[in-house]
Amino acid sequence: MRSGARAAVIGAVFAAMVGVAGCGGGQDGSTGSKDGSGAGSGDDKPVVKKVKTGPPSAAEVKATARDFLAAWSAGEAGKAAALTDDEKAAAAALTAYRDKAHIGKVALAAGQRTGRTVPFTVNARISYGGRQVPWTYESALTITRDKTTGAAVVDWKPSVVHPKLRAGDALKTGPAGTPPVKAVDRDGAELRAADHPTLKAILDGLRERYGKKAGGTAGVETWISRAKGSKTPDETLKVLTKGKPGTLRTTIDAKLQTTAERAVSKRSKAAVVAIKPSTGEVLAVANSPAQGFNTAFQGSYAPGSTMKVITSALLIDKGLAGYGKPHPCPKYFSYGGWKFQNDDKFEIKGGRFEQSFARSCNTAFISQAPKLADDDLTKEARDVFGIGLNWKTGISSFDGAVPVQSAASKGASLIGQGGVRMNPLNMASVSATVASGVFRQPYLVSPQVDGRTLAKAARGLKPGTRQQLKSLMKLTATSGTAAQAMSGMSGDFGAKTGSAEVDGQKEPNGWFTAYRGDLAAAAVVPQGGHGGDSAGPIVASVLRAG
Repeated sequence: MRSGARAAVIGAVFAAMVGVAGCGGGQDGSTGSKDGSGAGSGDDKPVVKKVKTGPPSAAEVKATARDFLAAWSAGEAGKAAALTDDEKAAAAALTAYRDKAHIGKVALAAGQRTGRTVPFTVNARISYGGRQVPWTYESALTITRDKTTGAAVVDWKPSVVHPKLRAGDALKTGPAGTPPVKAVDRDGAELRAADHPTLKAILDGLRERYGKKAGGTAGVETWISRAKGSKTPDETLKVLTKGKPGTLRTTIDAKLQTTAERAVSKRSKAAVVAIKPSTGEVLAVANSPAQGFNTAFQGSYAPGSTMKVITSALLIDKGLAGYGKPHPCPKYFSYGGWKFQNDDKFEIKGGRFEQSFARSCNTAFISQAPKLADDDLTKEARDVFGIGLNWKTGISSFDGAVPVQSAASKGASLIGQGGVRMNPLNMASVSATVASGVFRQPYLVSPQVDGRTLAKAARGLKPGTRQQLKSLMKLTATSGTAAQAMSGMSGDFGAKTGSAEVDGQKEPNGWFTAYRGDLAAAAVVPQGGHGGDSAGPIVASVLRAG
């Protein structure tokens, strides 16, 4: 659930506490003058004042920060706002800090500046319903030069008020509109952000969507109300009085969740999702960094060669490829004005389709583009694998995109580049579809809780196509590009690697999707390089723990 911000201590303080005057009691009609100039009189000629340019000096940074924090602390919103480069927005935010967030008193202490940035500690008192609740947190401001007046001013951003505020957000205090939720895993064990940090955003999302349905009662909180249309859920910063949480059962497996979190934590950026193919239940979802964007569910990346699972299904359905059948894998193939090649420009002379799949031969797939209609791949992805349908997982998700493309872009789409976009949720579902033969929409909360209808694909995999896909993925996992990561795996399993090139990146994004028995998983490691080396160990550790 949403949780309060923790107090933090700023380093060496260069200014004393800047007053404790109540923001609620001050009246300020001053807007201040940014240029300090006065009007001429009589016949005097007006004096043209030279406007300063260049970065503010250390003395200007210190003085401007001091004056701004002093005005804010004294409740003089107009005076503080006049010391910024966006007076209107700053005045509105600082006034709302008093009136909407109900900050009755605030004391601000500046810390040691770094260049033009000055950190500061906020010691506030929230006044609501006759209660006075202390609240301490840290923030920072940056000093810039006003281009019109030349004055040193605060570079205004909502994050000055609180580091988690973004454009369009609002800081509020009052009865929480949504009761808290006690989310539990599939076996009834409570899922807490303290134990599973990577679930924090998901737990917030579940509260926002199911709080009023889970049977709890709301308390009084200070929270961030996100901008309209934001995919980020509201976030509690301080709990004044606790509400009574309702219980919400999820599909998460707490033990597998812990494994997934440990696996992604070894990378600075990574995401993984695990799914139960026979039901579509999401068993684990983890991101690194733990508290940040939910890449696992909301990311939008080119999936690289993991897309070849869907492309292979299309080619097999069309009779253009098959396990054991001869299939060209030349060094190069030109299509739509582009010249495509394989990794290290390898080729397979006299090769068969399974060899091209296991070694991830790009040209073997792109060479079939002239025989395909522009919308064939889009239809296969949607009608068989459910990609691009409206998934209703229980929280916000990006449900994949395989747009209709032509010429060179169509060729690139066949190998997971071009306009194709996926995330680990989507690619775990692709492997789950291969494992079970039918697309079952992934979900975190049972549709029985709120009566929502899950997405359904138009048809399942053809039995012959499914068997060939499983054989292709098994070969890849035992003697192809996924063999090292899947080493020692037993039972019914298969995998596919991917490395998606991104303009401006030195290393490609690493992908890996696989299944073992009734468990499927996929991971992405942005700028991780080869998928077998970066994302592979993450997925394999989850499959071994399942």
